[in-house]
Amino acid sequence: MEFIKAGTTIDFLHYVKSAYIFSAALILIGVVAFLYRGGLNYGVDFAGGTIVHVKFSQPSDAASIRAVVSQTDIADITVQDFGQVGDEFLIRLPKSETGAENFSNRIRLSLADGFGEEAYDVRRVESVGPKVGKDLRRKGILAVVFATIMMGTYLSFRFEPRFGLGAAIALIHDVLITTTALLVADVEFDLTVVAALLTVIGYSVNDTVIVCDRVRENMRKLRRETLHVIINRSINETLSRTVITTGTVLLVILALFFLGGSVLHAFALVLLVGMTIGTYSSIYVASPIVLLWEKEKPRR
Repeated sequence: MEFIKAGTTIDFLHYVKSAYIFSAALILIGVVAFLYRGGLNYGVDFAGGTIVHVKFSQPSDAASIRAVVSQTDIADITVQDFGQVGDEFLIRLPKSETGAENFSNRIRLSLADGFGEEAYDVRRVESVGPKVGKDLRRKGILAVVFATIMMGTYLSFRFEPRFGLGAAIALIHDVLITTTALLVADVEFDLTVVAALLTVIGYSVNDTVIVCDRVRENMRKLRRETLHVIINRSINETLSRTVITTGTVLLVILALFFLGGSVLHAFALVLLVGMTIGTYSSIYVASPIVLLWEKEKPRR
């Protein structure tokens, strides 16, 4: 049984202008969110500081926990919900000059006084110095940038420069829109998110390669057809494979998102948004770039 019947003739390129407006709107939302929030919400990995992950036996709220831990007389403590049940929280001290062990002990004592020793459990304590955090942040951003450049360069040699350019722009597009989702959802940007972004880049390139390879094959077989027709036919021919592959991957990611727990929530969110947008960009970003290139440099 075929998921999508052979011979499907959807005119994808007819909707390119609408797709560009949609993408531009999402990126604009990301820019506004970036300015409004004053940048990304860097986690302890990148910003430095100490974080204490606490789980309560009963649901609580950040305000009451903040009122209790403020009695430690340590300035700039923030309390953040972690998870969806309301029983897990992150107590964070940015750029701590207090040792992680000292800070966690003071937090334990204040929580014991306010809620009782049996009411909570400290799951983990993490501490990163500001210099180490800054270095990790720089390396994490460079990893994403270099991965995008190297993928575009590889495709330029593997296929043609126009395919490499289309793939590189599609990757940048995917990273920007995925970052928009992080900004809107106010998700912490840490090493886990960087790993998810690199995974998205790899998946997006895989999708783009499939479409570009079929376009190249059809350009050799259908020399009398216009490039507009060739690209549309190529996308339609690979549509069944794209839908089935993306659909099965998204099923796994949705399971991670809803059942994987709070630790995997940010990782799953990045994959969910990034892989959906990656499939969209392979059709509406990478392929139209090839068409625009052809208009500037006609095919011989």
